[in-house]
Amino acid sequence: MVSNRPWVKLGIALIPVLLAVMHVTSVWRIGPLEWVDNLIYDIRLRATMPETLDDRIAIVDVDEKSLAEVGRWPWPRDKLAAITQHLFDEQRIAVLGFDVVFGEPDLSSGLSRLEQLAHRELAHIPEFTSQVQALAATLDHDRLFAQAIANRPVVLGNYFTSDREGRTSGQLPAPVMTKESFGRVHSGSIEWTGYGANLPILMQAAAGGGYFNAITDSDGVVRSIPLVSEFEGAYYESFSLAVFRALLGQSTIEPGFPSARFLPRGYDGLESIVIRENGRALALPVDHRAGSLVPYRGRGGPQGGSFTYVSATDVLHGRLSPGLLKGKVVLFGTTAPGLLDLRTTPVGPAYPGVEAHANLIAGFLDGNTLVIPDYALGYELVVIVVCGLLLTLLLPRLSAPKAVALSLIIVTVVIALNLWLYIQHGLVLPLATALFMVVASFVFNMSYGYFSESRSKRELAQLFGTYVPPELVQEMVKDPDRYTMQARSCELTVMFCDMRGFTHLSEGLTPEQLQTLLNRLFSRLTRVIRKHRGTIDKYMGDCVMAFWGAPIQSADHATQAVQAALDMIVAMSEINQEFIKNGWPQIGIGIGLNTGPMFVGDMGSDLRRSYTVIGDAVNLGSRLEALSRIYGVDIVVGDAVRRLAFGFHWQELDRVVVKGKEEAVAIYTPRQVTAGQTEADLSHELAEWAGFLRAYRHQNWDACDTMLFNLNRMNPDFALYRFYADRVSERRHLPFDPAWDGTTHFQSK
Repeated sequence: MVSNRPWVKLGIALIPVLLAVMHVTSVWRIGPLEWVDNLIYDIRLRATMPETLDDRIAIVDVDEKSLAEVGRWPWPRDKLAAITQHLFDEQRIAVLGFDVVFGEPDLSSGLSRLEQLAHRELAHIPEFTSQVQALAATLDHDRLFAQAIANRPVVLGNYFTSDREGRTSGQLPAPVMTKESFGRVHSGSIEWTGYGANLPILMQAAAGGGYFNAITDSDGVVRSIPLVSEFEGAYYESFSLAVFRALLGQSTIEPGFPSARFLPRGYDGLESIVIRENGRALALPVDHRAGSLVPYRGRGGPQGGSFTYVSATDVLHGRLSPGLLKGKVVLFGTTAPGLLDLRTTPVGPAYPGVEAHANLIAGFLDGNTLVIPDYALGYELVVIVVCGLLLTLLLPRLSAPKAVALSLIIVTVVIALNLWLYIQHGLVLPLATALFMVVASFVFNMSYGYFSESRSKRELAQLFGTYVPPELVQEMVKDPDRYTMQARSCELTVMFCDMRGFTHLSEGLTPEQLQTLLNRLFSRLTRVIRKHRGTIDKYMGDCVMAFWGAPIQSADHATQAVQAALDMIVAMSEINQEFIKNGWPQIGIGIGLNTGPMFVGDMGSDLRRSYTVIGDAVNLGSRLEALSRIYGVDIVVGDAVRRLAFGFHWQELDRVVVKGKEEAVAIYTPRQVTAGQTEADLSHELAEWAGFLRAYRHQNWDACDTMLFNLNRMNPDFALYRFYADRVSERRHLPFDPAWDGTTHFQSK
């Protein structure tokens, strides 16, 4: 058999743990795990989205309807000025953010051409020049737009680039922080080399500005937005943050760090962006890139139901009910596919970019922004190590069902903890690596068990298949490491079964007939023994030896052996009926059973070995089988069998000292109710027999004669009573012996 190698199983169980640690510490990244983590995040986000309307934020949408009515984008800025004035004057909104860049002058009015004519070709006509100067106030759309947004909480958008040549255009808003704000701590924010911003006249008129760059993950999905980014040593805020700050009023930004007593040596990360406003501090947690995950509320777009969408053309033409957008944060953006402001997000492949900012602003307002904390790596390592050690220590010791249960429990606990931290605290912590480790540990352990243990099972079946019933072998192969051929001492029950009258029968048979007869006899008796979970030891001529309690331990081995013996008597009766039909003489069997300590294992010589039992208790079982012929019963058992086998009627036969022993042992035979007999009849017979034995051992021969007369009348065919009638007759002629206790001594085997 394959030996149990705990160190091999330990090594197998440790492999997934080591792989998981290597992935987490970036020693060897497992690409699919990152994809699975993103997938888990997306599923978790979609499952927990409120999908309700946030009435605090509205989106003025340049949609297909607007393009059809007003014309293609970009629109003349006098129209944007009109929209701005309507939103503030008629709708009385709180804040307006433009999710577009106004980086080029608006030439749609023709003012620049008129001014060129006035200064060149038509400069000699004073009336033309004065007329152009008079029209400038109404034809300078950029100035009109600047006047419309001036002194109002309007935020303009810009973008950063990683241009190798560092190209820039327009004017950036004022930075919100400098490198000195961080001291020696590294911000972790994204560094840019170029930008595209708004015209100076517009930027100077606006209340603020912010970039609308998002972080696109390796799978092309936008899950987060950096709240601050670095350009040439200065830090600028995102569009979402700028709009939120414009809503708060006068506020400043500063970096937030963990308490110094919690900082590990060498820590150089940013924990949050802190907004200070009127003495109050609001901390917005950020990840290692100074970013915040977007808490998407729903599917997105006008049909998504997360925010109020109004068509820009309806605002321009005054079709909105007065006060419809009162007090709201309004973002001006586009959903028209041709304007290329649709992004792939966890909740949809064509999500409006402007709504991503709306979701983040809503998160700021609710204080429930999602974040990957700076201690995510430590958390993941702790989960992996703790769960890995549990699996490493326990999986090799468990059966397959228990291993499945343990793995499911650990997976459930890890998922529940991760989900609780996400829902209750907005912490986005990795999960895929821990799940991979648990599943891989289970698969590795089960695979090793399958290939290694299957070989053990095959060897076990080969070793025990000829001794043990097939159903016991199937039970043994479920846990092959528990069973071995190595000798051990334990309490078992042994049986010896010998044929009576077989020698006389065999004298009239040919060798082929004798072989056929023996095979039939042994097959029938063997089936009975195996039915009662017995182990065949050997066939010796016309004798069968078997035992119970090994290799599979059984607390009922004595009961099983007695029931098998009784069923063998019934089987022998059926065989004799067949013999009668064939004209053959009948044969009987004598069975001896004994229970006691004995050695069991693979024993023999280098040339021939067998799985057998030896010991004094085995020898006594053989002697008891021989006594069955003397006492005229089919089954003789020792006192230990009688004490351990339950559910039978017992009739004591004698107290005997067999050859090779000095101590007397009580011997019994099991009795069953026969045809024409009741339980009461059998109980009365056994009580009468118990009285007889007392009289016999007290040498009261007259009482013995009376009781034997009654017993023979109750059971006239029982040879035991005739045997004792002869004994009483012999003892009657002997003088009374005060030292005699009725024990019978046998000098032959």
